[in-house]
Amino acid sequence: MDGFTPSLERLIEQFARLPSIGKKSAQRLAFHMLAMSDQEAQQFTDTIMEARAKIRRCVCCCNLTDSETCGICASPARDRSVICVVEDPRDVSAFERTHEYNGLYHVLHGVISPMNDVNPEDLCIKELLQRLGDGTVQEVIMATNPTVEGEATAMYLSRLLKPLGIRVTRLAYGVPVGADLEYADEFTLIRAMEGRQTL
Repeated sequence: MDGFTPSLERLIEQFARLPSIGKKSAQRLAFHMLAMSDQEAQQFTDTIMEARAKIRRCVCCCNLTDSETCGICASPARDRSVICVVEDPRDVSAFERTHEYNGLYHVLHGVISPMNDVNPEDLCIKELLQRLGDGTVQEVIMATNPTVEGEATAMYLSRLLKPLGIRVTRLAYGVPVGADLEYADEFTLIRAMEGRQTL
């Protein structure tokens, strides 16, 4: 306890539960919220509630969207013969910033991690397999992060997809091992995409 009121302590605790927010950052955020006008605080709260109510997973690729199908899946200009499989919606954004990839995506919403009790059935793998049934997709690019869990997930999916006769490739290691795709620069992602190899 830092001598704060119980209400302020609870607010700090809520901010501290957010990823990458330590105790000091949580305190700064809490004090910033308290310094807002009632109108600003209400707008902030309303925005969070609106996002939670409207944002859902795309019925095709499982990316986040505020409509049934995301803009990428709905676009007739995208190459429907290639699907890039990523862990997280932020990874889609990272690839889109390169303006080099014109295929579709599939968001797993995590990676296989027995240590964290995340199994294949906890990911959007079933939805990926459903997309591959009509013969349109010729290549699936595994763009999971180059971590132990990301590699294990890519290998698991590769074993599932190879019997379907679909080419399965992996990003080249232009992306540093242990790094997250969302923090990679555009040049690194372009090199990784160009140097992908068959698994």
